[in-house]
Amino acid sequence: MTEEHEDDHAEHDHAGHDHAEHEHVHEHEHEHDFDYVGAVEEERARKDAWFKGSPSSPLPHETRHDFTGLPYFAVDPALRFEELGLEPYAGDEPSNFQIPTSDGQLRPAHRAGTFTFEHEGAPRRLTAYTLDGGGSESLFVPFLDATSGRETYGAGRYLDLEPEDDGTYALDFNLAYHPYCVYAESYSCPLTPAENRLPIRIEAGERLAEEAGAG
Repeated sequence: MTEEHEDDHAEHDHAGHDHAEHEHVHEHEHEHDFDYVGAVEEERARKDAWFKGSPSSPLPHETRHDFTGLPYFAVDPALRFEELGLEPYAGDEPSNFQIPTSDGQLRPAHRAGTFTFEHEGAPRRLTAYTLDGGGSESLFVPFLDATSGRETYGAGRYLDLEPEDDGTYALDFNLAYHPYCVYAESYSCPLTPAENRLPIRIEAGERLAEEAGAG
């Protein structure tokens, strides 16, 4: 993880280490005999090491000694949706808006478009955003699902998407991660807009520890 990525994640809490995680998995995809599950698990181990040992870790210093790793759902290749095109946003909400954050602030944001994918026999749609001042050109896709407020954080989880070489995107829920305000209230985390609530369970990516409660 670069220092630039660390600083960006600490300030805006939607890029950074998780951005690097996506890049590592993306690189592995082009290797011969690609082991997708192994690549995701390897990046989870990298993130755990970063959480435990980095000066920029969001974990409070007094808790790092006892940290044994983030809880995750098992890797599910079926929850990676590839070759998705970014469709123009056609909803009723304004393209430019202010996204609220966990500390009561507002941040300028833009609805960049939508992704549609098929899951559990029905089309699902998520809106992708860009955040002003984020220091990254990736698309920001926060989402809520039927695990939110129970097994996962009540305000949602995040995905950061980069285009593939052909201009399409992969929506990979195995890379879904929690915002840093899960670990410390000092972070300012964009809240998930209501339009990105999925009426299904997404059992992939980061989850809460069983003793953590609803969040």
